[in-house]
Amino acid sequence: MDPDFLNAFTQPAAVDQFLAENIIAQGETKKFIKPTSSNNPKLEELKLLLIDWINTTLKEEHIVVKSLEEDLYDGLVLHHLLENLGSLKLDVDKIALTEKKQRQKLSVILEAVAKCLQLEKSQLKWSVESILTKDLVSTLHLLVAIAKHFKPNLAMPPNVQVETITIENTSRGLKTANAVEYITENKENLEAQSKDDAFDELFSRAPDKLDAVKKVLLQFVNQHVGKLGLNVKDISSQFADGVILLLLIGQLEGYFLNLKHFFLTPASSMEMLHNVNLALDLLADGGLLNFSVNSEDIVNGDVKTTMRILYCLYSKYKSRET
Repeated sequence: MDPDFLNAFTQPAAVDQFLAENIIAQGETKKFIKPTSSNNPKLEELKLLLIDWINTTLKEEHIVVKSLEEDLYDGLVLHHLLENLGSLKLDVDKIALTEKKQRQKLSVILEAVAKCLQLEKSQLKWSVESILTKDLVSTLHLLVAIAKHFKPNLAMPPNVQVETITIENTSRGLKTANAVEYITENKENLEAQSKDDAFDELFSRAPDKLDAVKKVLLQFVNQHVGKLGLNVKDISSQFADGVILLLLIGQLEGYFLNLKHFFLTPASSMEMLHNVNLALDLLADGGLLNFSVNSEDIVNGDVKTTMRILYCLYSKYKSRET
């Protein structure tokens, strides 16, 4: 078993208990909040705030939420919440009793959320499957996004982060990947915030300039990975597995990455996540990354996140000669 999995728990006995409570079938992948993050005061504060907000919003409908995991997975509360907040009329039954009906209902609801919030598929941090299986991290991401859109003045605690462990049950045993996910915005670093604002501005208000910025970043990348016989044409797809990002960092920082430390030809999302996490660690160790990044965003092909990472390298090495 991967030692990282064992290290996620404070006591050895907790491992057996955890696996007994969370059965992972072969070929299945699940993500959990590490026990070390479960009792995070900021996380608890956010959960209580969201529960209070939902209950206040749906008070007249006599709906009371006590648990985000147990009370939202079937789509009933989300259905009422969206109709109440956005006056959205969804063509689904109010109550869905079977898993098939719940899955269909969630699909309609989440599609409406994405459309209303104007989110691309790569920007979504939740899915029908993750909500249906009571994934707390996905549920929190979804509720925070809805709250920010419909209730922007809701005083959510900033910098709420959780340590997660993603476990994949393969034919050769359990594979794990650790990550830190920010549920609410990290506002501790003003410089990072200004960078976020600049890219948000670019995507939302200056889309005509987006291709020009992409072109500059791709020219910069190819100037350096071209020495390895590589050619990058698409930012969203070619950095998702972390390989080119790692090779680019190695070229720029002047060191060789041992092939034992990463997957040169990753065969699963777990291996891609490992590569991206390694790249982010290298950037942070080199003082190039001073803002929070969700590694899964890069794996999922989020263009904005990937461009922010590339800009960190570009801003330091743009003057380097070929």
